[in-house]
Amino acid sequence: MKTTAFLCSLIVAGASAFSTGSLSSFTGARVSSVTEPAAAPRTTAGSSTIRMMRHRKRLAKLGKPADQRKALLRALTTEIIRHGRIKTTAVRAKAVRKHVDHMIQLGKRGDLHARRQALAWIYDKDLVHSLFEAAPERYAEREGGYTRVLRTMPRQGDNAKMAVIELV
Repeated sequence: MKTTAFLCSLIVAGASAFSTGSLSSFTGARVSSVTEPAAAPRTTAGSSTIRMMRHRKRLAKLGKPADQRKALLRALTTEIIRHGRIKTTAVRAKAVRKHVDHMIQLGKRGDLHARRQALAWIYDKDLVHSLFEAAPERYAEREGGYTRVLRTMPRQGDNAKMAVIELV
């Protein structure tokens, strides 16, 4: 019995010799003698913060604050619907594709609520009216994928990946 207590005290002494401070690196409990019960893990409010992982929160931030990002996406959406094709960076083209497809879906739906939602996003009121007139017959047989992103040559000044986004 004395030999097991002696062996346990050697193990604890050996474990405390390798730990920094007097905390175990696994549990955060103090490592002391065999006879003292293990202390509860230390939890202090200011010592550590919990950082959650951003699973399934992917959003192209485009290097801009939220208000500027929304304005950029609204402007790109308006210009794609107006001109049918624009040249922009590849990341912006992939980010705006979702919004253009959504506006065309609203145009196909054609009810008053959809029209008001499109007017809230697209800057030009006349463009919304023309979209709601043309979209149902142009995209009647298509269930999605109203835009196409084609990669082009990198931009001359900063070598940014460029793309052309166009309506199908």
